[in-house]
Amino acid sequence: MPEHIRKKLQDEINALEHELSHELPKELKKAVALGDLSENAEYHMAKQRQEFVKARLRQLGRRLADLSLINLNDIPKDKVGLGSTVRIFDATKNEEMEYELVTSEESDVAAGKISTTSPIGRALLNKKVGDTAQVVTPSGKREMEILSLTTMHGKAGAEA
Repeated sequence: MPEHIRKKLQDEINALEHELSHELPKELKKAVALGDLSENAEYHMAKQRQEFVKARLRQLGRRLADLSLINLNDIPKDKVGLGSTVRIFDATKNEEMEYELVTSEESDVAAGKISTTSPIGRALLNKKVGDTAQVVTPSGKREMEILSLTTMHGKAGAEA
């Protein structure tokens, strides 16, 4: 897993853990001091926030674990996969486009970085140069032909 993604997730986990163990207990204590808990909006809001933070921490922990299981040796060397840069011809739009397939945390459509879990990303996965991918997007069905492909393995070789 790229270090900057791990750091981004870990930073969010650290901030949420701090909130859960320091800030929320103070808010709850203040709210309890206000009296009747059945009609105490501050108390209910703090409890709701506490549940949200716990759920988000579980979600981030699972995502961190999932990302740590990615084995770079399992990413194909001759097909589209995570880290690939793909130049495609979009027959629907009649134009060439270039995408880099990244994790959802790195996704930035404006910069041409699309997630492997996005509709286009999923359609392109495991395709080779010359293959055609059918993509169903919110704006309709699109047909894309793979013109060129550089996998993460090819990029690493070019940088060496």
